[in-house]
Amino acid sequence: MKKDNEGNRQAHRHSPMEAVVGWKKHHFTEKSFLLILAVVVGLLSGAGAYLLKHIIMLISSTLTSSFSIDSPNYILLLLPIAGILLTGIFTRYILRENIANGTAHLQHDLSARNYALKGNLMYSSIVASSITIGFGGSAGAEDPIAYTGAAIGSNIGRWFKMSPQMLMILIGCGAGAGIAGIFKAPIGGVLFTLEVLKLELTTLSVIALIVACITAAMTAYVLSGFTIDLDYLHYTPIDNELLLFVVALGLFCGIYSAYYSTIMEKMEGFFAKLKNPWVKNIAGGAIISILIFTFPALYGEGYATIGKIINGDAASMLNGSFWAADADKTWVIALMAAGVMLSKCFATSSTNSSGGVGGDFAPTLFAGAFAGYLFAEIANMAFGLNIPSGKFAFLGMAGVMAGAIRAPLMAIFLTVEMTGAYVLFFPVLITAAISYATVTLFSRHSFYTKRAPRHFRLQK
Repeated sequence: MKKDNEGNRQAHRHSPMEAVVGWKKHHFTEKSFLLILAVVVGLLSGAGAYLLKHIIMLISSTLTSSFSIDSPNYILLLLPIAGILLTGIFTRYILRENIANGTAHLQHDLSARNYALKGNLMYSSIVASSITIGFGGSAGAEDPIAYTGAAIGSNIGRWFKMSPQMLMILIGCGAGAGIAGIFKAPIGGVLFTLEVLKLELTTLSVIALIVACITAAMTAYVLSGFTIDLDYLHYTPIDNELLLFVVALGLFCGIYSAYYSTIMEKMEGFFAKLKNPWVKNIAGGAIISILIFTFPALYGEGYATIGKIINGDAASMLNGSFWAADADKTWVIALMAAGVMLSKCFATSSTNSSGGVGGDFAPTLFAGAFAGYLFAEIANMAFGLNIPSGKFAFLGMAGVMAGAIRAPLMAIFLTVEMTGAYVLFFPVLITAAISYATVTLFSRHSFYTKRAPRHFRLQK
């Protein structure tokens, strides 16, 4: 018996993982090995981001392949409900845990110094989000992939016996890498971790974060065939005489962001009062279905619609609606844009608060594009101007994200990185800054920041 115990101890000491850990300790300091793990976390998070996007696209294209663009598609009254119900069944009966609003969960775990994220979080958010968004849930994929990346960082760090301090940095690296991969925007991923998760600005943490985010963005970019998700085809510098209208757009985005945040918060409160999960799933799914049936542009993440609007094809937002035959009427398109803009917050909150698993960043970009387009069209119709609505839709993306999420730096860099339109950086900065300043007059906190502990800060 004694020999058997000794043999077991010997086998344990010489297990492959223990051997790797021993080799690591012999050849690297923990800080230098952190940078190697940052690359690994970036590779896996970037691959996960690509996989999530691909699965969502596959499900969505399969379900909508036979849709008509000339008349309403009544199946839309069923698909989002089915998606929310399937997601609810998956999270309640297979995972047996709530993984919605992953960034808020992540912030809570970090504030409690819980750096041991469950292993199933490395894939569960991808599965749940694919179902939710693929079936039409009006949300983004960034929140789930940030949670996935954080779990990848946590588990890899624990496999290599990293210290709690290094685990914390790896979790931040994974979350930022997830954002960088899903948007193909490395600076945006870095700023997400610094601005939203509040990772402390130490030399080590920032270098590791930059390494992870660049690796993730490049991995997703290569796997997707060197393509970007939002192809802005004909961007040009903005005329100086339009800068006053850019300022006005920032004010408009700020006011709209206050409305957006208020509705999101109230809807989340409404769903929180529904204790029966089946009732919550059905109620949320029904709201989403009715809104998407009325405004088909709300289906899924909406990047294709954003791309068409900023490239001058705003009439496509009428496809599959009751007003498809009026695509030549500017005022009808403007009314549709207003309807989509005002209802987007209802659709997103119903998706993320009723049992679906999705993100809040992409919806603000979507809502911002419609806000910018509507602002330009109203000014043009009212005053006989010729403001480029596609260009203002692009600026509005950064404006509403900055105001609604309260992360202006991330909004600025995400918007320009997603499209490569760096020539518009200055007007994007103006719009985002003024929107952020305007919305802070209404409230110190947004619906997003209220979810997490307000005074949480990652320690050195």
